[in-house]
Amino acid sequence: MGIVTDQAELAQMRAACQTAATILDYIAPFIKPGVTTGELDRLCLEKMTEFGVKSATIGYAPPGHTPFPGAICTSVNHQICHGIPGDKVLKSGDALNIDVTVIKDGWFGDTSRMFHVGEPTILSRRLTDITFDCLWLGIQQVRPGATLGDIGHAIQKYAEKHGFSVVREFCGHGVGRKFHEDPQVLHYGKPGTGVKLVPGMIFTIEPMINAGRREIRQLADGWTVVTRDHSLSAQWEHTVLVTEDGYEVLTTSPEMQAPPAFITESTPTTVA
Repeated sequence: MGIVTDQAELAQMRAACQTAATILDYIAPFIKPGVTTGELDRLCLEKMTEFGVKSATIGYAPPGHTPFPGAICTSVNHQICHGIPGDKVLKSGDALNIDVTVIKDGWFGDTSRMFHVGEPTILSRRLTDITFDCLWLGIQQVRPGATLGDIGHAIQKYAEKHGFSVVREFCGHGVGRKFHEDPQVLHYGKPGTGVKLVPGMIFTIEPMINAGRREIRQLADGWTVVTRDHSLSAQWEHTVLVTEDGYEVLTTSPEMQAPPAFITESTPTTVA
């Protein structure tokens, strides 16, 4: 588990995270009916190259996996995460998660957003909005002395209150000079349990919320994870720093979706 308190290093991490978020700003206008996920991947890779950063996912191969081929992950509708970009043509009503991780000056910036293709269904819009609130309810728990269980509980309680379920096989993670490191940030749990948060910790919060049951299965490509019952899934992700008195969201950009009103009205911490 890395603790980052050096201001120069934090500035580098902040720059990596903001670059990843800016890639999502850039790609948003291209997400429309008729485009393929492969074309979105190509455009993102071009923009990364223009920015002088690398995709962390191209060739990424943890034990037991074949190398991931995409510069981004594109997960559509019932795909929960790790969707491989390709010849999938997006159509109106589709829900799309794009997950971007870049490497800039040795630091990893990791973030994802939901996008609606054309006009969303009522369920898709509701699931996307509730998942976004789950993300920020989790972020709102971050402060020195809080625990990872506080984050997971806030997310689980809100999702299940609205009749949705939380994917348990995948979680947030420490990030910095490595793509994935401790701690593991579960999106369910009990208050007051798990690792206690201290200033300088950096990790992602990235709830995956299903409209139906929480069970998953992995496709034959070895990467794409889908809902077992074929129900819709949604995910949002930010990278967060524990500060001396709360948190700072590192993956900010000019066109990111603003935090929910309950954050902006009641939380005196930093969304840079």
